[in-house]
Amino acid sequence: MAFGLALAGCGLATLGAGTALAQGAPASAARETMDIGDEPGRVPTPEAERLEGPFARQMVYFRTNEPPGTVIIHTSERFLYLVQGNNRALRYGIGVGREGFQWSGVQRISRKAEWPDWRPPPEMITRQPYLPRFMAGGPGNPMGARGLYLGATIYRIHGTNQPQTIGQSVSSGCFRLVNSDVTDLYDRVPVGTKVVVRHAAAL
Repeated sequence: MAFGLALAGCGLATLGAGTALAQGAPASAARETMDIGDEPGRVPTPEAERLEGPFARQMVYFRTNEPPGTVIIHTSERFLYLVQGNNRALRYGIGVGREGFQWSGVQRISRKAEWPDWRPPPEMITRQPYLPRFMAGGPGNPMGARGLYLGATIYRIHGTNQPQTIGQSVSSGCFRLVNSDVTDLYDRVPVGTKVVVRHAAAL
């Protein structure tokens, strides 16, 4: 298992085996990095959280040897897949780690939380000194509506109060979904779910 540098807190900030961009994904997805800081206290409108196009939640054709219920994340594609069986998966658009903060490996969901609290690490405070040292969970929290913690690592799958970052390379190694999508995923996967993180390096 390989891990890149990352910062606890999964604030705004690529993986291993090769994989082609999924059908419908932007051709430039592997290169896009969004230069934007965290915005604690921002509460997006329902319209802003409604994704359209390839990043909208949808059932897709997906071949894998992993059993139904497995979560597979393709970082370079900006998609998270929940395997359904019969060559199908429920696909979610995600925001991923910036270059240098991406990783690949296999983990299991070790904990789940509704409206998780946020504690930006010192390194993030150094980059963004305006950030609070602690923020309780809620609609304006950058961690969003749900958190799915990955093993004993500092990484997690979580929501976001910045829906415009979906499909972008923005974080310190975590994976973000719009709040409606992370809530849907949270309700579908139990603690112990296998999570496979894959990455194709950009050429």
